[in-house]
Amino acid sequence: MTSSAAPADPLAALGELPGVPESVASVRKAVDRVYGHRVMRRRSSEITGEAALRGARASAALDGADWALEEVRRRSDFGSDPEARTVGAALRAIAESGQLLDVWKQSPLRVLARLHLVAAGGAGADDRVGRPRRAGEPVEGSEFGVDLPDVEEVSARLDGLADLVVRGTAAPALVTAAVVHAELMALRPFGSYNGVVARAAERLVLVGSGLDPKSICPAEVGAVEQGADAYAGALRGYASGRPDGVAGWIAFCGRAVELGARESTAVCEALQRGAA
Repeated sequence: MTSSAAPADPLAALGELPGVPESVASVRKAVDRVYGHRVMRRRSSEITGEAALRGARASAALDGADWALEEVRRRSDFGSDPEARTVGAALRAIAESGQLLDVWKQSPLRVLARLHLVAAGGAGADDRVGRPRRAGEPVEGSEFGVDLPDVEEVSARLDGLADLVVRGTAAPALVTAAVVHAELMALRPFGSYNGVVARAAERLVLVGSGLDPKSICPAEVGAVEQGADAYAGALRGYASGRPDGVAGWIAFCGRAVELGARESTAVCEALQRGAA
């Protein structure tokens, strides 16, 4: 007598890779610490807003637009030059991601298309915006030393990623968020702003999983603090497919969340002192 097996959970095993359980536990402790801060009980919306701003600034910095936080805070025109457009894209994508959680759980590909559309500032006259790239179309931005997959591989892996999101996984939230982020960076499914979209999607996973429900631990800040070279190197490790490379990427993401939590703890302390 045979029975149909349940679909495999390819992410579950990643949670047991060497060093990953320790990263997961350390992230949980750091997130719990900032959520337990006394300022969070009465001013959490301010912390969320500040985390979004700092996360967007950092996301843009990872794509080469490394502006001072106060410059991002005061500017209103983000269409004047390539760096300004990158900063604007990051701000819009992070703001939009907060509205897409319910859709993400049902239709991740629709959300990714929406994030790209918003990041790019609307469709306009460019029909490449808001859809995966087609064969022969150029891709803007750094490739981190990883070969660009062809469109058939992109389509298949995007479908697999969407299936994982919809079906769910027993893997810790950190693992899922790290895989979503890295897969989108490796695939570069759009002609532009793939990094901005990937990091906004990571936020969606962290919020939707309940690990960071108020989105106050900006992992983008932690990625910048570790350095662009370390970010690129960790992504190459993931793309290699080796267990140590994948574990190293998850550990990088875990440290990024911890540093994001530390950033928001500092904001809480400043609010408590009346200095911010």
